[in-house]
Amino acid sequence: MIIVCPECLAKNRVPEEKLTANPACGQCHQALVPLAPIELNEQNFSQFVTHSDLPILIDLWADWCGPCKMMAPHFANVAKLYPNVVFAKIDTEANPRLSAAFNVRSIPTLVLMNKSNEIARISGALRSSELQKWLDQQLNAPS
Repeated sequence: MIIVCPECLAKNRVPEEKLTANPACGQCHQALVPLAPIELNEQNFSQFVTHSDLPILIDLWADWCGPCKMMAPHFANVAKLYPNVVFAKIDTEANPRLSAAFNVRSIPTLVLMNKSNEIARISGALRSSELQKWLDQQLNAPS
């Protein structure tokens, strides 16, 4: 499978069975699937999302949003549990074109993507257990 490096955007081929072994980028040697949310923006979004074979869970948030701040540690905690999912954050204020492209009506909004296809979406702050339950349901849903 192809995994895009969140640091240098290099495409890396990684056997699926090696995902849990903390694979590193062949170019910059950073973690390919960091167990923490990465930042996506208008400059790196398209390259990252369209070329990665892993599902990507995106948290669309804003700095002024209280529920976004409350959910942030839960999002980061759950990211540690899923080496087969990339967790990403998009600041809607700093990236208005992405916010418009996602048709964001309320924040926080979570969007699960597979390449450029939206798989599922949920709005509102979730605790770790709620987020895990929702994500597991989406990942195990029949295609």
